[in-house]
Amino acid sequence: MAMTQGEILLQTEDVLIRIMRLQAHGATPWHRHTAVCDRMLLLEGRVVVECRDPEEVVALQHGDLCTVDSGRAHRVVNAGDRLARYLLIQGVGRYDFDTIV
Repeated sequence: MAMTQGEILLQTEDVLIRIMRLQAHGATPWHRHTAVCDRMLLLEGRVVVECRDPEEVVALQHGDLCTVDSGRAHRVVNAGDRLARYLLIQGVGRYDFDTIV
């Protein structure tokens, strides 16, 4: 997978903000969150956010923001040959990570 947990910038009971890193061609597993939305702001590299129900692919450029609503299956893919970094803001609500096959 080539994903790290990320550098935590802020963590409260209902908000988590991290800088995530994905190695070249790495990806997060398919997953969803019960209560929180994911907001991703691309800082470096090339990232694609893939979503299900409905199917959607969002290619992010430097500075682009993408929001994935709670309950929606998604994953983040490094579409480049170099490290990608993105700011991940999760909230407002209790954090969970439900991996999907």
